[in-house]
Amino acid sequence: MDAPHPRRLRPVPLPLSKEADERFLNRIAYLIPEFPGQTHSFFWRERLALLECGIATHLVSTRRPPREIVCSEWSDQAQRETIYLNEMGMRQIFSACLNFLRFGPSACFRTLSAALENCPPRYWPVNFALILLSVRLTGFVRANELTHIHSHSCGNSALIAMFANKLAGISYSITLHGDLRDYGRQQRLKWRHARFAIVITQQLFRQVQESLSGALPPFVGLAPMGVNPEFFQRSKAYTPWRRDGQLRLFSCGRLNFIKGHQDLIHAVSILKKRGYSTNLEIAGEDEAGGRGFRRELERLIVDLELSNSVTLLGAVSEGRVRQKLEDAHVFALASHHEPLGVAIMEALSCSTPVVATNGGGVTELIDNGIDGCLVVPRNPTELADAIEHVAKNPALAFRLSNAGRIKILERFSSRVSAAEIKRLLWQSS
Repeated sequence: MDAPHPRRLRPVPLPLSKEADERFLNRIAYLIPEFPGQTHSFFWRERLALLECGIATHLVSTRRPPREIVCSEWSDQAQRETIYLNEMGMRQIFSACLNFLRFGPSACFRTLSAALENCPPRYWPVNFALILLSVRLTGFVRANELTHIHSHSCGNSALIAMFANKLAGISYSITLHGDLRDYGRQQRLKWRHARFAIVITQQLFRQVQESLSGALPPFVGLAPMGVNPEFFQRSKAYTPWRRDGQLRLFSCGRLNFIKGHQDLIHAVSILKKRGYSTNLEIAGEDEAGGRGFRRELERLIVDLELSNSVTLLGAVSEGRVRQKLEDAHVFALASHHEPLGVAIMEALSCSTPVVATNGGGVTELIDNGIDGCLVVPRNPTELADAIEHVAKNPALAFRLSNAGRIKILERFSSRVSAAEIKRLLWQSS
């Protein structure tokens, strides 16, 4: 039996003015690149959990995402509430340049020095453009009397927050969601001036301790991304495959080579050759809105004669993901490297047995054979073997189904990361 469900995180409008949210303990800028994208449901869930913690978040983003990957039920509301820093005409750019100079020689020198520190010359123009975005961010923070900036990226968004700190002394923090090497230049600078930082796995915690020794902020917290287990739960009991119809598989993730969808498609081909009638549906889109890696997957599906067995659904809403998880016998994700795996969490929360690869931080989410099955990345045969093993063993499928749900309820709620942000805001003040 499931543990009691936490109170629902309702997608209600959040306060946008000091008068409207003066009852909250903290009012912070919540900076997310290209928000809201197809993988950004976690941020929305965390934001709602922060509201319950007494922290009002004001949405800021670098730019709008491509329309093809805006898919969540709350996306329209999110876009209405978000200020996009890059949406400036020539008049606004000229105004930002003047406002930069108005901070005074000392602040301008500090900011320009930071922009050049350990920065390859080819990125100097990019950093100067980011300074202008930080001027706009600073104006937004001051106009709304916000207390802090939290950047949900260690890429350019972290530089924008850091430049705002250099210009106006506004404190900022960062969350690391993946391998530090994927987030670009000047990492020591970004981390050294942060008020605090959060990493999502033990593996990443060890990486930053080793790579950024001497440049870490005073407080570094550890909090996994999470899901809302009340939303991601079944309306009907899980039913394992009974060998009397198609074996239904579901996967969810950006259409990117690193996600290993091509390996999963090859695994379906192997299962088909073994005599299994298998149907795989993959939710997610590529970064080019369907004009990139999706085309390679489409060609692979045709080459392997799987057009009747594999369907690319594109970017879909959370509601449709939940529906597909309820319909599936097995959720499978073949990522070559996964920082942690929110899609896996959603499957576990919906009591759908999971077969995944053990690259990255997934081993901190799944205990192999206990609440999911793990295989090595880039091995379609081993992946097919694991899917077949779960499908042919209803007792195992039931056990994984129940254990996965319990794991999420105990350790991977969105409230975990919200509570860590609140704790560090207080501890570092």
